[in-house]
Amino acid sequence: MTMTLKILLVLFSAALLSGCAANGQFDAGKALAIGAGALQASMLDEESVKQAASLSAKELDAQSQVAPANSSYSIRLAKITGKLNTYDGLNLNYKVYLSKDVNAFAMADGTVRVHSALLDVMPDDQVLAVIGHEIGHVKLKHSYLQMREIMLTNVAFEAAASVGGTIGALSSSQLGILARTAVAARFSQSDELESDAYAVRALKEMGEDPYAMKRSIETLQKGGGAGGGFLSSHPSNQNRIDNILKEISRL
Repeated sequence: MTMTLKILLVLFSAALLSGCAANGQFDAGKALAIGAGALQASMLDEESVKQAASLSAKELDAQSQVAPANSSYSIRLAKITGKLNTYDGLNLNYKVYLSKDVNAFAMADGTVRVHSALLDVMPDDQVLAVIGHEIGHVKLKHSYLQMREIMLTNVAFEAAASVGGTIGALSSSQLGILARTAVAARFSQSDELESDAYAVRALKEMGEDPYAMKRSIETLQKGGGAGGGFLSSHPSNQNRIDNILKEISRL
């Protein structure tokens, strides 16, 4: 018996069991719905989620004010990220959004976006640290798992996964949901600390000052900031700093 057939049998069995009503009668419609949902979950693999991320990034770019390539913001970001397009085996792409929100975020496909307000308040080494943190979310699959969870739990994505495991035609509203979630992402405490530690190691590997990660948090403490993405306050800034210092001590 092939692995695929085994998986299908398990899913079908689960659907059969779940199709039993409280009175013991079998509800075929419920069983089929549950079975389809389970099958969809099994098909929503990493490549499918990455494809959805790419589509949502294009949608968000179209809706946002992207700094032109010849702007001082874009030129500066290109200089900072010059050696990071394929960092750690990832395919990464960067753009600046002209926005008053101090923020940066990444998506599962390697999309990294930095808001101009963040560039305004941080020197290059701190911006690089923030980008390293966002790359950490991609490499450690935090971005992938979060987007996958959204697609599995939001009713708007009930039919998002095709039989072949690829994303079908998503509507603009569906892509907008994914994009807005990425911009305002709030990861778990462990995810944030792991990405901070990843950034520290990345800075060291690139020959940069790993303490820039600590200073970037301190800059945010001084200027404040709200929302998700890099500015998510969970865990607390002091916990993040303590974790960063602990990671630096291991280098």
